[in-house]
Amino acid sequence: MISGNDKKRVTNAIRAAEAKTSGEIFCVIARQSSTYRLVPLAWACALALLAPFPLLVFSTWPASAIYIFQLAVFALAAVVLSHPAIRFRIVPRQRKHDRAHAEAMHQFFAHGLEKTEQRTGVLIFASAAERYAEIVADAGINDRVSKQVWDDAVAALIAGIREGRAGDGFVAAIEKCGAVLTEHFPPGALQRDELPDKLVEL
Repeated sequence: MISGNDKKRVTNAIRAAEAKTSGEIFCVIARQSSTYRLVPLAWACALALLAPFPLLVFSTWPASAIYIFQLAVFALAAVVLSHPAIRFRIVPRQRKHDRAHAEAMHQFFAHGLEKTEQRTGVLIFASAAERYAEIVADAGINDRVSKQVWDDAVAALIAGIREGRAGDGFVAAIEKCGAVLTEHFPPGALQRDELPDKLVEL
């Protein structure tokens, strides 16, 4: 999803931002936040339940034949809808966003961003399959920064990913986050380099 050169650029951008602040920035990009394996099966079940009705009304097929047809509809629909190109299109948008948000929160805690000395960890997260991005800031920062600041950083990140320039998107988001961290958390006030300066690819 992102080249080695872009990962180096992201690392350098994090270091440059953290040189001006005591806040900590960490980046994660995921190919997908869930496999959504049950969604195609749910659609297949619905189609299989509906399939017999036209046959019951307009045909004289015996019950055994209709049952076999119903099983065939389920099997075919499950196989077709499970193809990744189709599967992610039939998942409701809200469910994809909810799952991606849950993954962002999981990554925030999994990498210990809530353990910084003054609660100044910031996670920049993107999930490609869900077309979702989010910035999760710990309590020490969130209490001082308006939502608009994070929205602007997320917009920059999404714009870069949408244009196939994920590296540029992350660098732009890091710079925006770094600017607000510099304003509220100047360098030297807290312990430095509490988190690795890197982009994790899942």
